[in-house]
Amino acid sequence: MILAQTTSALPDNTGYVAAAYLVFFALVLIYVVIMASKLARFERELTELNDVADERFGPSAPAARPAPEEAARR
Repeated sequence: MILAQTTSALPDNTGYVAAAYLVFFALVLIYVVIMASKLARFERELTELNDVADERFGPSAPAARPAPEEAARR
């Protein structure tokens, strides 16, 4: 019978499979770290831009302003 011939021993390639999973996990972890650092940099730059806009236009300035040409026509 075929079932009687099976053993509970692991195949010889188990180490390769584990190594492949470890490499995949490491690559995903590196990707997440890179994306987190880019997001942090983006948030920092956005905060700086908001600060510059507040200095130039004031904190209570409306979000949409007419173009300089339109303001000169009025």
